[in-house]
Amino acid sequence: MHVLLLKEPREGGSGPDPYIKNSQLLYLQELASRGHKATLIPVLSFTFVSLDTLSDKLFQPERHGGLIFTSPRAVEAVKMCLEDDERTEQWNMDIKDKWNAKSIYVVGKATAALVENLGLVPLGEDTGTADVLSRLILEREDANILPLLFPCGSIKREVLPSALRENGVPLDTLMVYQTAQHPDLEKNLKNHFTQQGVPDSIAFFSPSGVRFCLETVRRLSGEQLVEIKFAAIGPTTAEAMMAEGLSVSCSADKPTAEHLATGIAKALQ
Repeated sequence: MHVLLLKEPREGGSGPDPYIKNSQLLYLQELASRGHKATLIPVLSFTFVSLDTLSDKLFQPERHGGLIFTSPRAVEAVKMCLEDDERTEQWNMDIKDKWNAKSIYVVGKATAALVENLGLVPLGEDTGTADVLSRLILEREDANILPLLFPCGSIKREVLPSALRENGVPLDTLMVYQTAQHPDLEKNLKNHFTQQGVPDSIAFFSPSGVRFCLETVRRLSGEQLVEIKFAAIGPTTAEAMMAEGLSVSCSADKPTAEHLATGIAKALQ
């Protein structure tokens, strides 16, 4: 059967990242191994901002109690701050070690892998959601620490900042990328439906993906919309889908290619 994956673009502002590229291939391979043909259409575009400010903060680790990353794009922003040879040398010489003496919190394996590529040691890769990560942070930190540096996107849930704020844990939030609809999204969706027909299953990977895609998907699917098995990468995305009136056939137990493919395959039986 035919599965449509509505996911983030295959590459970011600084070119394709090997881990992101490989992780996207994993989704196609996992579904193929279960007998389903999958197509991936990029949903979002990203513009990086405030990199000078981020760089200044990164190179003064003594002013913060740790780092929080809830998306691969936030890690990519850090990577962009290290593209200068002098900065890279300074980072490898002592700055990364100073950060590693603190806690580096992450959500998900994809983000954790990119953090490790920076020479940092991540905590919380199995948390899966910002809600679960906030509970881990509250177990380990208190109000007496220096602010945790939280580079994030323009579209972020307030679950983690609110939880930390309510418990007095200081947070330094910095928007380092802006999220928008991919410029070719509507054209790519129209071409796909015209050439391939209505998919048997459609998977969403973020609430913003739901918001940007759903109207077009509804229009192109017509009366066949009710026949589509809709899948979510996790509970946050599933909530956004249900809020829009979609029936969610499966939500991955963990935000991995294997777990999502297993859920979709079961829903399509």
